[in-house]
Amino acid sequence: MSKYAPRVEQMDISGIREVFEGASEDDINLGIGQPDFPTPEHIRSAALSAVEEGLVDSYTGNKGTLGLREAISEKYERDNGLSIDPQNIIATSGASEALHIAIEAHVRHGGEVIIPDPGFVAYEQLAVLAGGVPKPVELRDDLTLDPATVEAAITEETDLFIVNSPANPTGAVQSKADMREFARIADEYDVVCLVDEVYEHIIFEGEHHSPMEFAATDNVVQVNACSKSYSMTGWRLGWVTASDERTERMLRVHQYVQACASAPAQYAAEAALKGPQDPVKEMVSAFENRRDVLLDGLEDIGLETPRPKGAFYAMPKVPDGWAETVLENGVIVVPGEVFGDRGEGYARLSYATNVEALKDALETMKSVTRAIPK
Repeated sequence: MSKYAPRVEQMDISGIREVFEGASEDDINLGIGQPDFPTPEHIRSAALSAVEEGLVDSYTGNKGTLGLREAISEKYERDNGLSIDPQNIIATSGASEALHIAIEAHVRHGGEVIIPDPGFVAYEQLAVLAGGVPKPVELRDDLTLDPATVEAAITEETDLFIVNSPANPTGAVQSKADMREFARIADEYDVVCLVDEVYEHIIFEGEHHSPMEFAATDNVVQVNACSKSYSMTGWRLGWVTASDERTERMLRVHQYVQACASAPAQYAAEAALKGPQDPVKEMVSAFENRRDVLLDGLEDIGLETPRPKGAFYAMPKVPDGWAETVLENGVIVVPGEVFGDRGEGYARLSYATNVEALKDALETMKSVTRAIPK
């Protein structure tokens, strides 16, 4: 008799968390994907008011409060030109749960899940947890996902492929043409395109587009959250949207693993989506400035870096042993292989920290790079 479930035995603790939790208070942390801005005051106030008014003492509906789902629907109309029925939205405990229930609802035992490599660490592990088979595919030189590569990887066993734009860990932004192609692939091959859009508003170059804009079938499932755009990582509020039939299947998973998202967080998220968007614009402007400081510094050091157009990550190509040595010298970075086999030879740097810390980190990186034999 097995002591543990075999699928869990195949899973690993996130390499990001291992690096983060091994850091000391004195280290410069470029390892964590978390905005260093406070949650805007009007969002906090909405949550406090809901608590004081006694609105959060009970479960909400499984899908979330109607007010929040209407706010999400309005957001899609306003920002994406999409008409999304509030009944087809499930509020979740962050984008993490949204990804989990989407994969659980759509992947058969042994079904293939095509994921970007390098890509967000949760994709592979959630596929394994669902009994699926992760199928990593390489990226272009600019670290975007090529629709042709995805299409070539599809077999009779493929259930789902994942698109992430702007992307973690690369900062890459997919083009409108790419997104149109991903929609075509989902339609033509009758596989699910799961699109992770949590960094949607953090774009410096280009525009955000979703495969859902172009899909002729219901084969696109969207995941999003307030975590990054509104600096609400700790509130754990995300959502997933899809067709009636797909939402119903995801709800079956959600109601047993979570019941409902946190009630205070739902009221906070409603205020975030309906309230002033100036804090988002200010944050994005700060991130763009930090990106430019980091890219200039990496170029000066001589580290080739595909230009990130969104999110708050850069992935320079680094020599062997570089990430480990930088870590030993008090700058927290994440080795690229944490994000997949094809991440080897890269490191992920998060610039969700202040400019002075970035400049200090760059000085350390310069010293380390010069000390490593060519």
